[in-house]
Amino acid sequence: MSVAPRVTTSPDNHLSQRPDTGELVKRLGSRLRQFQSLRTLATVSYWGTDGRGGFQEAVLVQRPDRLRLETLSPLGAILIVTVDADEIAGFHPREGLFYRGRSSKENLFRYTHIPLALGELTSLLMGLPPVEIPARWQDGEGSVYWEIGGGGKERIAFHPTLGVPTQWERSGADGEIELSALFSDFSETPAGLFPLKIVLENPVQQRRLEIRYQEPELNIVLSLPLFVQEKPATAREIPLESLGG
Repeated sequence: MSVAPRVTTSPDNHLSQRPDTGELVKRLGSRLRQFQSLRTLATVSYWGTDGRGGFQEAVLVQRPDRLRLETLSPLGAILIVTVDADEIAGFHPREGLFYRGRSSKENLFRYTHIPLALGELTSLLMGLPPVEIPARWQDGEGSVYWEIGGGGKERIAFHPTLGVPTQWERSGADGEIELSALFSDFSETPAGLFPLKIVLENPVQQRRLEIRYQEPELNIVLSLPLFVQEKPATAREIPLESLGG
């Protein structure tokens, strides 16, 4: 499915006035319901204390708890990771290794290096702030924020004319940002405006991840077997926890 060129603002898509907090929260809730599945190719670039690099990735997402990532090379996939609510499996075809472990935030981090739970990560990869709308929220002048456990905060900023979320931040009790995401290059799709670029920053790890999508397909039917893997007969199985991290 092809995607139209990115959106440029015009009088037709400008908001007549800055919406109040209730309206922003309403729009956020609408977007969280709007996007449920994704199939796309992506170019991924990363920067960190261990260097920088990049790769091509096939991404399949079924919210809230199914994910498939295939790291690609000119000769085919070099890593296939599947995740559902019960299990995470990673197959390394070149090495003939098959890692398996329970579905948990810790095991997901071992493969993605992103400190998010599965439901949060599937939302993020679909261009959505990885949040559940809380009962209490406050106005931040074009943004909304709320307090989370331990004295931290989550904040979401919105595009001043398109009215879609463009930034998410999670900060600790000390006010320092622990994780943030930027959503940009919005494109018109049958499911609504969708960001073709996502930038995730982790100041704690000193790591930055940039994802650029190519012709995403949204809200399509993805069969459940895509999100599980059986160990190939010739592969050696290793507990996922042995990867450390």
